[in-house]
Amino acid sequence: MDEKLKIKLSIADRVYPLTIDPRQEEGLRKAAKNIENLAKKFEQNYAVRDKQDVLAMCALQFASKIEQSGINESENINAASERLKALENKLENILNTE
Repeated sequence: MDEKLKIKLSIADRVYPLTIDPRQEEGLRKAAKNIENLAKKFEQNYAVRDKQDVLAMCALQFASKIEQSGINESENINAASERLKALENKLENILNTE
């Protein structure tokens, strides 16, 4: 049952018709709303009138959050790996002394 859903999303005063899987609708609507909210903040806080500039700033903001999440996740994995290695060494020392 590959039924598709037709929706329209409004971003930066433009309407984008999309044909999507129904499971994508909530995520796409939330994403469009987040873009709209961030674009309004940029327009209010900075002297930016060109929608393309506002959308570029939004894209940079969202992309940097994704990149930073990846960096943080990598750092967390490295820290956990170091803790596991230290624990493994302690266990080996305990087992070797018995």
